[in-house]
Amino acid sequence: MTVRGDITQKGYEKKRNKLLAPYIPQTQGVDPSLQVDNRTQLSSQTAPTGSKHNKTRAANTRDERFRSDLHTEAVHAALAKYKERKMPMPSKRRSVLVQSSVEACTPPDTSSASEDEGSLRRACRMVSSTPYQNHPAPNVEHWFNRVIQGSSTSSSASSTSSHPGGRTISAHATAASAVLADLMAQTQIDNHCAPPDVTGLSDRSLHTDRDGPPVASVRGVPRGHNHSSVMETADGVPVNSRVSSKIQQLLNTLKRPKRPPLREFFVDDFEELVDVQQPDPNQPKAQGNYMSPLEGEPMEVVSNWPPSLLTSLQHWGTTQPRSPCLTALDNAGKPVYTLTYGKLWTRSHKLAYTLMNKLSSRNEPLLLPGDRVALVFPNNDPVMFMVAFYGCLLAELVPVPIEVPLTRKDAGSQQIGFLLGSCGVTLALTTDACQKGLPKAPTGEVVTFKGWPRLLWFVTDGKHVVKPPKEWQPTIREASNEMAYIEYKNSKEGTLGITVCYSAMLSHCYAVTQACAYTEAETICNVLDFKREAGLWHGVLISVMNRMHVISIPYSLMKANPLSWIQKVHTYKARVAVVKSRDMHWSLLAQRDQRDFSLSSLRMLIVADGANPWSISSCDAFLHVFQSRGLRPEVICPCASSAEALTVTIRRPPESGIPPPGKAVLSMSGLSYSVIRVDTDEKLSVLTVQDVGQVMPGALVCVVRVEGTPILCQTDEVGEICVSSWSNGIAYYGLPGMTKNIFETIPVTASGSPISHKPFTRTSLLGFIGPDNLVFIVGKMDGLMAVSGRRHNADDVVATALAVEPMKFVYRGRIAVFSVSVLHDERIVVVAEQRPDASEEDSFQWMSRVLQAIDSIHQVGLYCLALVPANTLPKAPLGGIHISETKQRFLDGALHPCNVLMCPHTCVTNLPKPRQKQPEVGPASMIVGNLVAGKRIAQACGRDVTQLEDNDQARKFLYMQDVLQWRAQATPDHPLFLVLNAKGTVSSTASCLQLHKRAERVAMSLIEKGRLNTGDHVALVYPPGIDLIATFYGCLYAGCVPVTVRPPHPQNLATTLPTVKMIVQVSKSVCILTTQAIMKLLKSKEAAAAVDVKSWPLVLDTDDLPRKKSLPMYKPPSPEMLAYLDFSVSTTGILAGVKMSHAATSALCRSIKLQCELYPSRQIAICLDPYCGLGMALWCLCSVYSGHQSILVPPLELETNVSVWLGAVSQYKVRVTFCSYSVMEMCTKGLGSQTEALRLRSVNLSCVRTCMVVAEERPRIALTQSFSKIFKDLGLSPRAVSTTFGCRVNLAVCLQGTSGPDPTTVYLDMRALRHDRVRLVERGSPHSLPLMESGKILPGVKVIIANTETKGPLGDAHLGEVWVSSPHNATGYYTVYGEEALHADHFNTKLSFGDTQTVWARTGYLGFLRRTELTDASGERHDALYVVGSLDETLELRGLRYHPIDIETSVIRCHKSIAECAVFTWTNLLVVVVELSGSEHEALDLVPLVTSVVLEDHYLIVGVVVVVDPGVIPINSRGEKQRMHLRDGFLADQLDPIYVAYNM
Repeated sequence: MTVRGDITQKGYEKKRNKLLAPYIPQTQGVDPSLQVDNRTQLSSQTAPTGSKHNKTRAANTRDERFRSDLHTEAVHAALAKYKERKMPMPSKRRSVLVQSSVEACTPPDTSSASEDEGSLRRACRMVSSTPYQNHPAPNVEHWFNRVIQGSSTSSSASSTSSHPGGRTISAHATAASAVLADLMAQTQIDNHCAPPDVTGLSDRSLHTDRDGPPVASVRGVPRGHNHSSVMETADGVPVNSRVSSKIQQLLNTLKRPKRPPLREFFVDDFEELVDVQQPDPNQPKAQGNYMSPLEGEPMEVVSNWPPSLLTSLQHWGTTQPRSPCLTALDNAGKPVYTLTYGKLWTRSHKLAYTLMNKLSSRNEPLLLPGDRVALVFPNNDPVMFMVAFYGCLLAELVPVPIEVPLTRKDAGSQQIGFLLGSCGVTLALTTDACQKGLPKAPTGEVVTFKGWPRLLWFVTDGKHVVKPPKEWQPTIREASNEMAYIEYKNSKEGTLGITVCYSAMLSHCYAVTQACAYTEAETICNVLDFKREAGLWHGVLISVMNRMHVISIPYSLMKANPLSWIQKVHTYKARVAVVKSRDMHWSLLAQRDQRDFSLSSLRMLIVADGANPWSISSCDAFLHVFQSRGLRPEVICPCASSAEALTVTIRRPPESGIPPPGKAVLSMSGLSYSVIRVDTDEKLSVLTVQDVGQVMPGALVCVVRVEGTPILCQTDEVGEICVSSWSNGIAYYGLPGMTKNIFETIPVTASGSPISHKPFTRTSLLGFIGPDNLVFIVGKMDGLMAVSGRRHNADDVVATALAVEPMKFVYRGRIAVFSVSVLHDERIVVVAEQRPDASEEDSFQWMSRVLQAIDSIHQVGLYCLALVPANTLPKAPLGGIHISETKQRFLDGALHPCNVLMCPHTCVTNLPKPRQKQPEVGPASMIVGNLVAGKRIAQACGRDVTQLEDNDQARKFLYMQDVLQWRAQATPDHPLFLVLNAKGTVSSTASCLQLHKRAERVAMSLIEKGRLNTGDHVALVYPPGIDLIATFYGCLYAGCVPVTVRPPHPQNLATTLPTVKMIVQVSKSVCILTTQAIMKLLKSKEAAAAVDVKSWPLVLDTDDLPRKKSLPMYKPPSPEMLAYLDFSVSTTGILAGVKMSHAATSALCRSIKLQCELYPSRQIAICLDPYCGLGMALWCLCSVYSGHQSILVPPLELETNVSVWLGAVSQYKVRVTFCSYSVMEMCTKGLGSQTEALRLRSVNLSCVRTCMVVAEERPRIALTQSFSKIFKDLGLSPRAVSTTFGCRVNLAVCLQGTSGPDPTTVYLDMRALRHDRVRLVERGSPHSLPLMESGKILPGVKVIIANTETKGPLGDAHLGEVWVSSPHNATGYYTVYGEEALHADHFNTKLSFGDTQTVWARTGYLGFLRRTELTDASGERHDALYVVGSLDETLELRGLRYHPIDIETSVIRCHKSIAECAVFTWTNLLVVVVELSGSEHEALDLVPLVTSVVLEDHYLIVGVVVVVDPGVIPINSRGEKQRMHLRDGFLADQLDPIYVAYNM
């Protein structure tokens, strides 16, 4: 598919053909890509079979049928069964594909198989099993080609056979192909007319040749190609062809209900309860007896065991000084240095003396016994580390080993810093080379890393260390409960420090020595990190107790040569090796080139992460390959350990006469309910685990329930393993609460009695005790994801994802799985690193197959699947992925994925039930109900105009033109208008007489040049200024009807000119008055490209007007005659013109005059567009009526100089000013940081009594508040800012004015609002929405709230439509097609009950009235009107009513790079369009954040997320979003989106 901004007309045809291709019969010349597709699939599914034959088996071998193959097969079978569901592929603008950094294109550190996930652990996922017993054992060469080629779906059948040894595949393929053909044949039957295939996961049956190698069939049979003619939407409505087929597919996917319907429950009026998942009555339950704690064998008492570890060190250092202790290797595998026991003793002795006696500050010793010291040593320098570790112990300091921080932004570095801070670390020990490599500040000191405390760095190399005097000896005490060292651990909670005391350190050494039967001077090969866990225990502590020789293999050497550890075992004849599954896996992949080495010296191969459920596949594969090299099967000893409990269990070496190893094949669905159910190997979703040996000597182990009280588990139940022994850690440093939970657990029996008086330590390992008292581990607490009552293990999900198509699109060890909490449940997120060579379409197919595989095997829906560019996931120090950091980046929107698939529709099953509309209560019962409840009917009115006696001379005149003529005679030189330019200087003025004279000349011109008749409509196309006002009155003088029109924008004719044209046509204007410049523009070549310029009516310019004698002025026969037309584009994108009569015009001016106390001596400043609504009235009408002076600031001037409006307000000391939201926003953004500069230019806003925002929407409270806050420094009173409310039927319903109480703010419950109810809550309560009163109701205006359906009156504080009655209501819509009948009820409606006489106009806005405690100017209690939003804009979703602005507010809040947002619906899908202000690689971060925030706040699932450039969302002159225009642009593919995501 093309990767351009997707839903575009351009790609539509192409895509349509591609989607329909499978339906159109193809005779010959089949698309080759389809053939390959089937072939690949076939080979991948036939390869791993054949194990049907291995019934006989040699006693000492393990089951050859590897767990991994089984899993791959299971996944493929599941995918084959899966009914195909088409998923629309997201679309992306090309530029987003270009990866951001060069680094991203380098192949990632493939090594970094994720540490904690056993890494290779799935290598063998690829290893197909051949029946070794019944065939001559093929050579290793063949085996390896198989490992690499095997079932990796990337190799098609033909490519495999080209490898040496690859031929055997076809031999076993036949059985598989038969099975497969049957399986496929079954799925064929009910799937003959599936929707068009996008995922490429074809279910078509694969015919295979029974004798020869499998041949993929051609996609032949056309399936139901009757679909190809018309696509239908979910409702069965044919889709307009311009709408993208993507959305179509999305609807088709959503059409099939996937989950059982939610159970019925009662929705309380206000509390939309989120559906609580009820437990499945048929779920498996544990049935066994309650377990009893399991004891390890007793600790032997050996006479020569030391009383403390330091005693051993001193003993060996003085009696066996030449004995080798530790050999360090370089990156080429050459031994660099061998530390002897003598050197270890003398060097750590020296360091201890130096630390205790030579470090001081202000003559005080820097360190006191018990102080914590950070050990920062690189992974390839075990010698320096070991010296420093023992040096600290000898000095009675507490070492805290941590990783070397490489940059200031290392993954998890902040958490390590937090740990160091909480441990009170002030000194860090390091090597010279390492210190030189750390980032430095300009002073030359090591920088302070983010979140770290200030540290002194001390280099422990020889020259900095002082030789102690002869008589100085460190004190070596017997092992006690004093703290010995702190080991760090990364967990979901962050980085924790586990304290281990001297006695635990020693007894752990005893226990492991006994369990592993270690003997003095054995050689041990350590591949693990020597700073923590098993690497530290075996390689630094236990080895010293037993005078062993450790060969330390650094991670960097393993990356360069994965076989290095095996070579060292061979060279040094090592008896023991300590490895992780990953190391075994890597050596498997690398061993082909090696011929001569033997592993026969090994008596124990300790697999440190044997507790990882996937280690079994590495162990089995490793044994298979290396058995021929002298590796004995019984040597492999998996062990289980945790940072808190140290070693928990280990499989004993073969000498100790232990039972044979065990293997369990468990049902995954059982495990998800924490129940053990043994399954046969043939079932699809099973987990095969090996035992991790027996309990440690002297330890007591039990298994307890994971949540709640630690009750002992039943024998067939999975729980958390707890250990009580002398060798456990003692605490999390500085976290007493967590310590109590983890280190001091008291397990209880079912009846509640404690099982022992000794506390147990929780190990965070999940498992059970199997036959022969063997312990089995099935997962870790950190990877546990509890989704709607079932538990899933992150590692298992990773394995399933990798089994879909191992290694083809993503890197093996680079997958992170975690859960995030959204809408009261955990949701699973999978993040993988994508290979740079994988195409968009391949990746998308892989993603959709992963979804299906996880759904089939784990029966759980994924919430989000994201692919990120290679090498961009945060790494843990030694490879692997830093899961908690990855999760944090996901939540912060900082992962920068290159592909995202969200599936909220399938996995969010706890949404509240859709609201069923109740039959409406009749209007009469409503009134009675309100009376009974003691509520008044919601109605309110402004002051009565007739009662107000004021010296209003203008009242004598019925017509505005008469008022102007009277003013020109009475006060000819009184200045009415000043127009300011961007510099703040006056560009033009008009006094009463000047305006009158100019209007006369315009009238003359209309009659003489234009030959116009009375009643003709005239379009006035002028920039804001005096010309516009003069021509308006000129039209009235001549008896014509003026229509003010915004002039086209010369740089943007294509979009602005058609609007001008439309207004001119719809208003039936017979003439256009304008300036010469605009006249030229209207007839220019550029204009001709946008509209038909020949069809303009007569165009007159008013630059040079005749100076002839004036004509007699036109007198209208009645004030009900039409004065002017007011055209405006509503927010829903509808052009509506309303008719204003002379009477309404005068009444409007009088109301505003009374409300704002306007007199000739007053000045007001106006920064509004003068083309419609209240803006037009304030510019053209009010000054003439009231005689006050208007300072006019065209909003366009703010683009050149933002401060021009506020500067004018300050300069002229204006008390009343009007602006629009867009002006307020420009000032807030443009001047926010410049208030100090404005103060220096003596801008002072303390004169402002009221600053009103002219709007036709809900007050934007956040904007008005930030405006008030910013300009408070310039003297703006916080009470000054308020809003007005007008609409099409009445241009000014409310307006704050100069007297009366301040506007009030209330907080509504948003959930109640969706049910059309008003429920007031306290500020700050959850789901609260602040709403500000829309100004005071104008004099002469009456307002009532009516039910939208029954048209009956509503009670106080009920949500309904705002109806208004006033002398200045417009008299009707002005439309061409005579649709007045449709809209008649907008202007003259009567209530269906109660006061049925008054004629009301319907505003089309929802709102409510509320009587407040405040008093009006008249002394009455004040009624406040709150406008909630336009009825036309509301979205009906799930039976509830949503206001777009509420959803948009949530979305804008969710990420700093979202500049603007707009929402609309399309065929019941919620579409969210966000403008991205950051860089394009942040685009996909927004998709999960937007989806989650809308779910959390509004209980809605977003259907489509569209990410666009800033400025794409259209906004009208009042600063309101034009959502319908946006919707049309989206459907017509005109947005050029950066990314479009279709949520499944």
